[in-house]
Amino acid sequence: MRINRFAAGGAALVAGALVLSACTPTPGGSGEEIVEGSSITVAWNQPFFSANGSTSFGNATANNNINYMTYGGFNFYDATPELQQDESFGSYELVSEDPLQVQYTVAEGVQWSDGVAVDSADMLLNWAALSGFYNTEDFDPAEFQDPETGEFTTQFPEDTVFFDSGASPTEGLGLVQEVPEINEDGRGVQLNYSSFYVDWELAFQAGLPAHVIGQQALGIEDPQEAKDAVVAAIQDGDTADLAAIADFWNTGFNFTEMPDDESILVASGPYQITDFVLNDYITLSANENYVGDHQPQVEQVTVRFITDPLAAVQALQNGDVDVIAPQATADVRQQLDSLDGVTVQYGDDATYEHVDLQFDQSRNPGVFSSLEARQSFLYTIPRQEIVDTLIVPLNPEATIRDSAVFLPGAEGYDESVANSGVDAYAEVDIDQAIALREQAGLAEGTEVCLLFASTNPRRVQEFQLMQQSAALAGWNLTDCSSPEWGGLLGTPGAYDASLFGWQSTSLGVASSGPNFSTDGINNMSFYSNPEMDDVVAQLNGEADPAEQIRLQQEIDRILIEDAFGLTIFQFPAVSAWSDRITGLDPAPLAPTIFWNIWDWEPTESNVDES
Repeated sequence: MRINRFAAGGAALVAGALVLSACTPTPGGSGEEIVEGSSITVAWNQPFFSANGSTSFGNATANNNINYMTYGGFNFYDATPELQQDESFGSYELVSEDPLQVQYTVAEGVQWSDGVAVDSADMLLNWAALSGFYNTEDFDPAEFQDPETGEFTTQFPEDTVFFDSGASPTEGLGLVQEVPEINEDGRGVQLNYSSFYVDWELAFQAGLPAHVIGQQALGIEDPQEAKDAVVAAIQDGDTADLAAIADFWNTGFNFTEMPDDESILVASGPYQITDFVLNDYITLSANENYVGDHQPQVEQVTVRFITDPLAAVQALQNGDVDVIAPQATADVRQQLDSLDGVTVQYGDDATYEHVDLQFDQSRNPGVFSSLEARQSFLYTIPRQEIVDTLIVPLNPEATIRDSAVFLPGAEGYDESVANSGVDAYAEVDIDQAIALREQAGLAEGTEVCLLFASTNPRRVQEFQLMQQSAALAGWNLTDCSSPEWGGLLGTPGAYDASLFGWQSTSLGVASSGPNFSTDGINNMSFYSNPEMDDVVAQLNGEADPAEQIRLQQEIDRILIEDAFGLTIFQFPAVSAWSDRITGLDPAPLAPTIFWNIWDWEPTESNVDES
């Protein structure tokens, strides 16, 4: 066994790192041709369920790992991590900073896997979806969601336009409140922002295939005609067509096995989905129509869904999989350390564990409607015991993470912790928890149902520790776990509190807004505080690093004052791969092991010469 060690340095991954200009482009793969007959199998801990990672339902790592390999984009993060442009897909130019104007152009010849060009129609549709420009005012989609799955299950009222992207008028493309102009050549659009947005470089990609959505939503067979119809609907504000387009954008790319209509599998990246078996595996094959620099060398990549981390290690040992990135536990480390012919890399993940409370729409209505009730429950969470029991065996220096914004060790972290008030929850305080529960008028035995991944052994252990502690204060913590927990996040009536991890996908300064602002796509708690919205709006437009840190510290303070929830620990990370593959360079940011899939190279033992 070979052991590599990496550390995601706190200062390198602090959300306050400002990225305003593109870095030097990174070349694509080695330039070698695809190795015919080559295949790689990767284990992942959750099944794929949506090819649209921009919806509140589909926004999950299990989906976006696959989507990263199948959709091209203007930029990506490498393992440093630094933002890199992919000019073989397209380019973007800061036309003006005040007012903020950005020009995007898809490179000539870039196409979907069905041969249709990637162009301004796709980008215009992505703007319409992510900006919410045409969303029907005051429409509440909550009553149309299935509480068992989180999906939309019934049709919205006629002519209701709702793109489920978490669009907010104070951040991202929500600040582009005019229909973008299309280039004469049809390969570009210009975005004109109403105010400066600090993370403009991370706000936009080409999006989903407009021609497929036009075909499916509007019943138009010809791809170009379908694309033109989507553009016309957006430019003309055609409510009837936009309602149909939004409906398909929201739900049409959700699937858990090979779909009957495979048009939704079209890809613009180096790979495309070619096989998918429910709860078993998904297979991606090299996209023959991909023309970019990131030409893959492995012909076929299969991702097997193995929820048990020890089973993933066993599969690696048996040769059933070639690459794993399991949840790190002491047992996992012990087994990996005994393997031969395997490279193991340890480090810190850009993911933190946390508990969030539902401010509204909870399973037990009103249980956390009062500040006292939320504070009471938070006082029972045995954070130190969780860290000591589950994380310290992997990392003897592991500590509680006390910030929802800053990584431990990053600039601003210590001051934020000192001033936010989080020290009140440094230890479990059962007496205080009982007193606050009684002040809230809640009887002993009040139920709180916790959503978490039922297939995740570490989360099961965390639940058990939390349940025992909560019972001492008169809380009845019950099990709302599910293997489909990701799709249930934010579903009305599904749970009262949640336990999961937020994984960073960028170094964006404005990454807090989607989690904590009233309309943020990642605000699954029905949380709303005007002061928070104001701070987030300021942060979104702030370019001064010192002021960014101050505003981020304000976010931590407000979250603690509102008893939003509690952070628990930073994830330890482990990746391992066999001698049957080379070229891996795991990154701390999502998509972690997959970020340089085009550099993966099979050895002779992974090539089928039959």
